[in-house]
Amino acid sequence: MIHTEIMEVETRGEVDILDLTQDVESVVSNSKIREGICHVFVQGSTAAITTVEYEPGLLKDIPAALERLFPKGINYEHHRTWHDGNGHSHVRASFLKQSITVPVVGGKLALGTWQQIVLVELDIRPRRRKVYVQVMGE
Repeated sequence: MIHTEIMEVETRGEVDILDLTQDVESVVSNSKIREGICHVFVQGSTAAITTVEYEPGLLKDIPAALERLFPKGINYEHHRTWHDGNGHSHVRASFLKQSITVPVVGGKLALGTWQQIVLVELDIRPRRRKVYVQVMGE
């Protein structure tokens, strides 16, 4: 059996981190699937889906780490093509990725105690994002 729901979320722009865990848990519950997998995918090339301990310190550490690894203030060839100033956003998203898959066991996501599913907005402006949640199993 396959159950799919599409969520729409509003972001505030660059490195806004949204906790989607409860929404994804609701989709799993709605699916009635007891054993299987849950795939979470954000549509777009400047956002990412990952897991993190959703707490204030990490909400500051993640943007700081992204800036150290993929700084905004350097030249990106993407800028030459589109002149939109978000080359670093695309590079960051390509490393973080747009989806994750989590096992479903006993009708619940098999997440650790301090593990939440988050969307990381990497574009330089606020966006409306579609997040596809697909639960597969029996």
